[in-house]
Amino acid sequence: MTELATIGTLASMRTDGDSWDINASVGSTALFVAAARALGGRAADAPAEDPFAELFVRAAGGEWVDLLDGRVPDHPLLTPEFGIQFQQHQVARTRYFDDYLHAAAAAGIRQVVILGAGLDARAYRLPWPDGTVVYELDRPQVLEFKRETLAQAGRRPIAERHEVPVDLREDWPKALCDSGFDPALPTAWLVEGLLIYLSPAAQDQLFDAIVSLSTPGSRVAIEQMDPLPAEAAATAEQDDAGADWVRLIYNDPRGEATEWFTARGWTGERVDLTDYIRHLGHTPAAEQSLINLVTIVRP
Repeated sequence: MTELATIGTLASMRTDGDSWDINASVGSTALFVAAARALGGRAADAPAEDPFAELFVRAAGGEWVDLLDGRVPDHPLLTPEFGIQFQQHQVARTRYFDDYLHAAAAAGIRQVVILGAGLDARAYRLPWPDGTVVYELDRPQVLEFKRETLAQAGRRPIAERHEVPVDLREDWPKALCDSGFDPALPTAWLVEGLLIYLSPAAQDQLFDAIVSLSTPGSRVAIEQMDPLPAEAAATAEQDDAGADWVRLIYNDPRGEATEWFTARGWTGERVDLTDYIRHLGHTPAAEQSLINLVTIVRP
């Protein structure tokens, strides 16, 4: 079992009413992931590059800057046991979801919803067709940090960008519609790096909401992680790499996304992350078969 596969135990540390901002709890994982994208994208043959990731990490300052500048050689993101494969994971999934959104735009979809947007800067960096509207849903502190960081760097969104400051455990469909979302238009939904932070019941509620807000021609792309076996969970409890992160997620059995949507008339396919990395022409740093990527379309 790999280090990356051990990020899903200690679910008892999560509660349904907990909170966070960009520098704490779940919010801080956005910086951790951005740092991994920044580092992983430096390779000449990296399958994806997100130049905005480094802007966010440097804006956070302190140890994050030291990490980027090589002054923290023992940081978990730099270790071969965890960091290198985690960087590869982040860059590969970035490529997968970038390609998904390119395909959605090519199919004529002009409405995009990013759930748990974190420090996703796709509204700023992808070549969106005219008329594309991107809705970003996340906690207000995270969205504010992103907006201010990019504004200070002189960056402006390419798509029409709408912030929807809402906790996804609240009535986010109403907040989304109040922000101008039109459920009569085909939508490209993006659920990246989110599900592990939701309880299984909350995940089902989120999927139900997506279905209720999606007209034919809509699609959704999802990253999901299978629950950890008991032995992997036990290993994680004794491992320092990513220990803080481990305490933030739910490692409970949940519905598999492809099967869930297929049962409701959608069509889709999934690919294991390890297989997808090979598809990109790269050698996986480790087996990451617990993580898979899904694209599902409503006929």
